[in-house]
Amino acid sequence: MKLLATSLLAALLALPVMSSFAAGEAAPADAAQTHAAPAAAPAMAAKPDLVKGDATFTAVCAACHGADGNSGTPAYPKLSQQHPEYLVKQLQEFKSGKRKNAVMQGFAATLSDDDMKNVAYWATSKKAKPGFAKDKETVTLGERIYRGGISDRQVPACAGCHSPTGGGIPSQYPRLSGQHSEYTAAQLTAFRDGVRANSIPMTQVAAKLNDKEIRAVADYIAGLR
Repeated sequence: MKLLATSLLAALLALPVMSSFAAGEAAPADAAQTHAAPAAAPAMAAKPDLVKGDATFTAVCAACHGADGNSGTPAYPKLSQQHPEYLVKQLQEFKSGKRKNAVMQGFAATLSDDDMKNVAYWATSKKAKPGFAKDKETVTLGERIYRGGISDRQVPACAGCHSPTGGGIPSQYPRLSGQHSEYTAAQLTAFRDGVRANSIPMTQVAAKLNDKEIRAVADYIAGLR
């Protein structure tokens, strides 16, 4: 009887295990397989190649933006010392058509993502030449807008995003200091008029500025250090 009772107890204890297999659950793997191997670490992003960046910049960009990124023509922006993340973003958006410019779209279309990164990091490694304000009559207005905004029209101070010295904030807002006033004014006008539409915040800000205010703040920015 004692042996029979022991056999019945063993059978009862085995029922839940057998039921689970009957329901289609997989049998546990051996101990070596119960712990999945850790996922492979993501590959490290390739570092920018400044030698290739120099070569690409010389071949593609230098004619308009200067040999060292310091454009001597007011219609073309200075690129030297600009935040590389910003430059890459603009090149990508020229290539995709999000930022409209037929000339720049043609050049950007020839560049791979690695080319863009190489060029951007090479350009940012070059020291920017300082600019200067030209219009003494509007410099006070430009400074007031840049540093304090226009409160009655809810225009924020430019310095809030681009810093008091115009240095910008890496990965977020571009460097402005020393930029050609003509170029800055043209971009603000393009934002205001809906011609340039790749930054909603800038479109909203520029929409509240008149021509005189745009010229004044652009001229003030040119002289920032």
